[in-house]
Amino acid sequence: MDSIQHRRNTRLAWARSTLGNPDLTLASASADASFRSYWRTQYPQSQSESQSWIVMDSPPAQEDPRPWLEIGDRLSAAGLHVPAVRAHDLQQGFLLIEDLGSQLYLPALNEDTVDALYGDAMDALLRMQTGVDVIGMQPYDEAFLRREMEIMPEWLLGKHLGHALDDDDTDVLSAAFDVLLDSALEQPRCFVHRDYHSRNLLIVEPGNSDTVIPGLLSPGIIDFQGALRGPITYDLASLLRDCYIVWDRERVEGWVEGYRLRLQAAKSIDTTVDRERFLRWFDLIGLQRHIKVLGLFCRLGYRDGKLDYLDDLPRVYDYVISVASGYPELTGLVTLLERCVGARDLRIPVPA
Repeated sequence: MDSIQHRRNTRLAWARSTLGNPDLTLASASADASFRSYWRTQYPQSQSESQSWIVMDSPPAQEDPRPWLEIGDRLSAAGLHVPAVRAHDLQQGFLLIEDLGSQLYLPALNEDTVDALYGDAMDALLRMQTGVDVIGMQPYDEAFLRREMEIMPEWLLGKHLGHALDDDDTDVLSAAFDVLLDSALEQPRCFVHRDYHSRNLLIVEPGNSDTVIPGLLSPGIIDFQGALRGPITYDLASLLRDCYIVWDRERVEGWVEGYRLRLQAAKSIDTTVDRERFLRWFDLIGLQRHIKVLGLFCRLGYRDGKLDYLDDLPRVYDYVISVASGYPELTGLVTLLERCVGARDLRIPVPA
């Protein structure tokens, strides 16, 4: 029996034992960009009233489930809706968690829904940034931020585009990264989800959850295990400059300004942080994220065999070029990237 089949059998046996139901089966609910996967319980027609649960399969050797539990407790204590945990086996890496449904933000977002959905998401974000206990959390510091950006030269420029960096290229990247790091490090620090976007937020309707939520019912928030204590605009940029959907710049900047005023009212930023300064923070931390993502999507494609991520590269690349073009100190970065990409379709992988 191969390892995949063995894991499948072990996962099913654990779910049946934990729920005391030898007849249930598991169907794929989703998988993320890591080794973690999610499986929804299914029952015979005669048991159609049985409550649905999600089995989170987090192989400990690759994806330690303990950070997910620890961060989830922090979010739940602040009144945010993360999946409640019914049972877990940390040694095997199985967790039985609340099923938040399958109404992801991404397919539901359109011109008619976006203001309401993003309104809910920013309500949750404000609570996250003002109410979550960050004592003891790891910092999203200069070294961490820089390591993330360095994924891009290796995997996008090197592996995907076949460009070997010379000393001048290295100097251009280093100077650009310094600009982004300086901006990130001058921001107030708070809880940072680090993947707060439309594929990690779910619409939860009243009555769709048996869990009593002491705060906000919707959105349901997932994939939070990588949270750190870091720059206050990071999650806002993740949400509003989403790698999977684009809104026009004027509209985005309107949402950003509205959120700035809410942060000032909450005393999370002081009155010296005007519209221009806050927008610069937002733009440059978004660039840090998107530079990382350009490399990360390539790494997922080539190293992990998840080539579908290459389909999203053009959108992320366009973010980087359009935003960086507005800052003269990043002209060198724009020139380097445009020279390396040229007329190439970024969605097409290099031959194996």
